[in-house]
Amino acid sequence: MNANVKKLSMVLTQTARLLCDAALTLAYPQPCLICGLSVESRYFGVACERCWAATQVFTGEEAICWRCGAVSRGAIAAELRYQVRCRRCEQQPFTAARACGLYHGALRESVLALKRQPHLPGRILELLAGTSRRIPLHESTRIIPVPLHQEREHARGFNQAAIVGRALAKLIRLPVDEVSLVRIANSEKYRAGLDAKGRRDTVENAFAVRHPRLVLDESVLLVDDVFTTGATVAACANALISAGAKDVFVLTIARPSEFP
Repeated sequence: MNANVKKLSMVLTQTARLLCDAALTLAYPQPCLICGLSVESRYFGVACERCWAATQVFTGEEAICWRCGAVSRGAIAAELRYQVRCRRCEQQPFTAARACGLYHGALRESVLALKRQPHLPGRILELLAGTSRRIPLHESTRIIPVPLHQEREHARGFNQAAIVGRALAKLIRLPVDEVSLVRIANSEKYRAGLDAKGRRDTVENAFAVRHPRLVLDESVLLVDDVFTTGATVAACANALISAGAKDVFVLTIARPSEFP
């Protein structure tokens, strides 16, 4: 297939998807979970375009802690962004953590919807792919979703981090590995309301690497839905690095707004 035919095929496919999306929106209107108005396109998922516009998504130009990705208060010159440190994540084992935006508005509702139904709208996929291609996450060689304990996954029916990992793998063409990292302790249901130390204590030694040869010298892109205190991804990173991973980069859909 020559380039012109391939380009035409892509345009026709995109047009067909847009028409189908428009027809579904008209036939089955969906209210925005934030404002209650109609969601204009399935691309936006559970929130309308206006609510998406009011949600802070990251462009890569923000002043953030280079390691944990916490948003800094105030502006900073572009050439100094790589030097920003919150000074509270220096002992974190992961190389760097990034999120698509803040946990509020459309991103918050999208994350909550993902916990109920294993589906990622086009807007979320676009943000995940864009964030994964930025420095330093672009160095990743393998995607590993944060695993759920078998009991928790059985109760929910799916692992939302695995949904993220599979969809992202198709977009950025990296292998997704759902077998190497496993959760061996089920402490998730006891974590609600805990502070950062409490969360760290509940996940300490909760993860293990079952196939170390698959992560040896790899730059792992560890994916999850939300970065809260960083306790879970830190525990995962410890296990992966102990098994021989070169780097562990963290990518989540959202993170809290405060700078630690």
